[in-house]
Amino acid sequence: MEPINVAVTVAGVPIEMGMNVPAETVKLRAMLPILHQMSNAFINAAEASIQEEGKEISCKAGCGACCRQLVPVSESEAFDLRVLVESMPEPRRSEIISRFSSTMETLNAAEFFERLDAVSIKGEDAYEEILREYFRFGIACPFLENESCSIHESRPITCREYLVTSPAELCNSAEGEGIANVRHYFQLKEALISVARNKTPEELPYVPLVRVLDWTKESDDDSPTQTGKEWVAALFDFLVRHSKPA
Repeated sequence: MEPINVAVTVAGVPIEMGMNVPAETVKLRAMLPILHQMSNAFINAAEASIQEEGKEISCKAGCGACCRQLVPVSESEAFDLRVLVESMPEPRRSEIISRFSSTMETLNAAEFFERLDAVSIKGEDAYEEILREYFRFGIACPFLENESCSIHESRPITCREYLVTSPAELCNSAEGEGIANVRHYFQLKEALISVARNKTPEELPYVPLVRVLDWTKESDDDSPTQTGKEWVAALFDFLVRHSKPA
């Protein structure tokens, strides 16, 4: 490992942080624990900001409505989740795999993924509608247990960054009316999905979480390797280029 310092401005807000990253070349998935720490730091900053406004995050254990949304994960996270499932002891491993299989049977019967691929090139309105359709299936994330995430420490960046300040009951609607999402100046989700993209198409550059076991079974992890410093540079380059003024 080697220490590095990051000093950039994203959306008009300066970022300065130090971290230890692999000095040798690694796949991006080896950086996920570091990215989780970065995401947590950004989320803590966002939470402090909304508290100054007299608001607070309403998300908590036992509120699993968002765990019935179509969760986009990066290719790196998809392979990491597969390894996580394969490392689980029995009978938990078989139970989780069974949940994934049951979900895929339901969605394949509805030809959902074929239609998801099709609408990804039609524009935002068509894409938003199929996301609402997915929510109406009422399919819980295979890792959801007692309305709480059973892999909380290893959950994807998308799940970490999805936070609201509105009443929890509003999240039960597919339309999402009245939901007040927490604004993140430093959101890693899109950066990670973009930088990790190796096999997925540009129009739909992520892997739906419920599809990760099937997708990784069909796809070898032949993603490129870089040093930790180079991966961090690529991620922050994306953040800077796609930032909007604060």
